[in-house]
Amino acid sequence: MEYMENGSLDSFLRVIKAIEEGYRLPAPMDCPPGLHQLMLDCWQKDRADRPKFEQIVSVLDKMIRNPNSLKTPVGTCVRPISPLLDPNTPDFATFHSVGDWLEAIKMERYTENFTAAGYSSLDAVARMTVEDIMSLGITLVGHQRKIMCSIQCMRAQMRHLHNTGVQV
Repeated sequence: MEYMENGSLDSFLRVIKAIEEGYRLPAPMDCPPGLHQLMLDCWQKDRADRPKFEQIVSVLDKMIRNPNSLKTPVGTCVRPISPLLDPNTPDFATFHSVGDWLEAIKMERYTENFTAAGYSSLDAVARMTVEDIMSLGITLVGHQRKIMCSIQCMRAQMRHLHNTGVQV
């Protein structure tokens, strides 16, 4: 085995371990965030979580047809201007627990992370920042963004309910 011959097996194993733990290289210089997100999606460990070829082509086609979409700043959710207008936004009032919410956004694998850190209510989750999400050990950037986007939608719904009251 070549790695044993040149003495770099230890380095190779460290790289493999880091990849298995979710580490990914940062975006290349001047790489649009949307394109970097596509790269991260393609690098998912479980191939079932990776986009299919047709989806990759579709995303690239949309980027080519709408170059302004490539200028979205890092950390910004790619959502409609008002999440309340998006029919795919879940109704957060229907969730009874943080676990229910995580399951609805298909991030239930992090339920224990939230519980261990003391996030037991959706009110507490709504106050989370990206740094809080990272402190839970959520290392995949795509998962961080998905959770943060959902939190931003949750905040918008809470503001809307607070401003309009609950209709009885």
